Amino acid sequence: MPESRSRGVRALPGAVRSGRERVTGVFQRRFPTVAVTGMTGVGKTELVDHLCGRPSKDGTPEAGSAVLERRVRRGSRLQGFRFRVVPGANAATRLGALDEVFYDDPVDGVLHVVADGLATGRRTAGTTGWADVDRDEQRERELEDWTLTAHRIASMAVRRGRPIWLIIVVTKVDLFPDAIEEVVRSYSPGSGTPFGDKLDELRALAGAANLSIDVLPACSHIEKGGAISPKQRDRYLAALEARMAQLAGHV
Repeated sequence: MPESRSRGVRALPGAVRSGRERVTGVFQRRFPTVAVTGMTGVGKTELVDHLCGRPSKDGTPEAGSAVLERRVRRGSRLQGFRFRVVPGANAATRLGALDEVFYDDPVDGVLHVVADGLATGRRTAGTTGWADVDRDEQRERELEDWTLTAHRIASMAVRRGRPIWLIIVVTKVDLFPDAIEEVVRSYSPGSGTPFGDKLDELRALAGAANLSIDVLPACSHIEKGGAISPKQRDRYLAALEARMAQLAGHV
């Protein structure tokens, strides 16, 4: 075999690998991966279903046995997001899922969903229906849940070679329509609240240049007695989508 042809054959695997990496890079930029975290009952899967354009019609509870894969519909520019929903229940499964999205195959952004103590109560394994919950207790559980997640986000932000983003999504705003601004502020950095202090700690650990943080209200399912119209709900979701697109560089 002529030497020039031999060199070409030897270079072929490298060229194929380089081409594959370029294609993968383009796909990741167009469809960045987003982890969706938060305690059980806050409506993570329902939120993602709405963002993907396929909302649930029956309010089915989110599954808690595995990391769920979702992706938004492709837009005219072939852009969107790949969502990875981390279950809020089942401690062993949940911890494994958190490790997967923050360590094994790190995501590009995070939607952490909170509900100001209004997460839907779930009965223990083997029983059906909803359980009554105490709002203050739910807020405490929410803070504990966030502490567990924040450590992983900080670690990922330090390791990554490029900045990542985090949006705290305050959901179920239809249940407190007169206090939305106040509640959103309580989940914001610099607010002086327990959750705000945790965000300040996260920013200090990760480095402000490595992690951008936003806080936005949302409503994916209008609860019975809720005071948000479908149009208002859609406006909140559109604002969330628009901010995600900005952070991902789609606009």
